[in-house]
Amino acid sequence: MNDQMVIDKAKASLGEKVLEITNPAPRRIFIRVKVDDLLAAVGWLRNEMGFTYLVTISGVDLGQAFELLYHFANNFTCVNLRTEIPRDNPVLPSICEIIPGAILYERELQDMFGIVVRNIPDGRPLVLPDDWPAGNYPLRKDWKYERPPEVIPGGKK
Repeated sequence: MNDQMVIDKAKASLGEKVLEITNPAPRRIFIRVKVDDLLAAVGWLRNEMGFTYLVTISGVDLGQAFELLYHFANNFTCVNLRTEIPRDNPVLPSICEIIPGAILYERELQDMFGIVVRNIPDGRPLVLPDDWPAGNYPLRKDWKYERPPEVIPGGKK
């Protein structure tokens, strides 16, 4: 299946749910959808197109919004679903019912960006320690890290 076939099928199957499709390089397709249409797009990719391998989910802090990229691949091409959510209401539906392995990436989004993933089967922190201060999200552009003073055992006072 070539890139143009995937693009044509996306336009035909998803219709107005597709906000934009780009094909910047061979075997690389980006499909932008609204967050409300994300589950439909993921379901279409998996069930109709056979893209069962979710490579990862990337988050990008755009300032006023977060962009989420869902990277799917098969033996022929990579399809990336893109969506945005507002910074003041960072809520996203879980895709775990369609792609169970997405749970690790969704938990990481919660830890690192403070994005609320609705209906996630297990919302425990994944990468941050249990005593991590609430409201501190390391991959947000506005996050400030204050390094604690370095203590050298036996060092000069």
